[in-house]
Amino acid sequence: MARKPRIHYEGALYHVIVIGNNRSNIFEEKSNKEEYLRIIKKYKEKYNFKLYAYCIMDNHAHLLIEINKVPLSKIMQVIQQVYTQRYNRAYKRTGHVFEQRYKAIICDKDRYLLALIRYIHMNPVKAGIAEGLEYEWSSHNKYLGKKGYIIDCEFPLSLFSDNRNQRRKIYVEYIGEKENDELENYELSTEEIEKYLKNEEENSVQIGLDEIIDKTIEYLDMSKTMLKSRNRSKKISMTRRVVILLAKNYTKKSSVAISDAIGVTKSLVSKVNNDLLKENEEIYKVYNEIIKKINSTFLP
Repeated sequence: MARKPRIHYEGALYHVIVIGNNRSNIFEEKSNKEEYLRIIKKYKEKYNFKLYAYCIMDNHAHLLIEINKVPLSKIMQVIQQVYTQRYNRAYKRTGHVFEQRYKAIICDKDRYLLALIRYIHMNPVKAGIAEGLEYEWSSHNKYLGKKGYIIDCEFPLSLFSDNRNQRRKIYVEYIGEKENDELENYELSTEEIEKYLKNEEENSVQIGLDEIIDKTIEYLDMSKTMLKSRNRSKKISMTRRVVILLAKNYTKKSSVAISDAIGVTKSLVSKVNNDLLKENEEIYKVYNEIIKKINSTFLP
């Protein structure tokens, strides 16, 4: 039977559980846990998702992830594949490291975010680990203000109090409260998901490709003829890349449509991605200036 595709929408919150193949220990060594966190950090920066909590045990791990534009399936596929390759290389083995499909529960963020963070942070306590809440491989310590990995804890902490000095104290009290059945129905129902997706679609606004081109060439003092010419000057090359990035991020146009509109190859459109915004300061600056120009009119 074919598997159902993962649900994707910007802002979706997932409780992700990854488990060692045949329940075997895949994070048993300190170096294993460190390596998994390094990989998560790398792709968190690349794919711009939020990580609200984690706990890495010896044979499984919990991650609480809020996605942005990149689907969870792509995020987890890369993280799992990279870790598998490095683990197999380190231990001179082959084959699966994880159970083939991780578990991902799409959650009601508004109602259950804090309860899920507590559930994840309480895992070492329930497992009888001596360190309890102070377990090194949980994000709990980051919530206490200690050095930690890649955790987006400011928003969850803000839910406890407007007073920054009181937030962590209230968090500690909350973690210490007795858990009940508050997570019994934390997964979003099909009806809730469909309602959310419908509202998102009705409230969203797509920028037109023509508008992107017009605003970009106006800002850079260029004509459409120049943009579609065979000229490969630095300025024209930069303009094309800015248009490609904006079109890929804010329209549903295909690579063929984008390439036809600005006179470049489909191959170039496919190659240009958001990494360029990190690598090229000039493109990053122009890209953001164009967004500012069209934001009030075209962006939701």
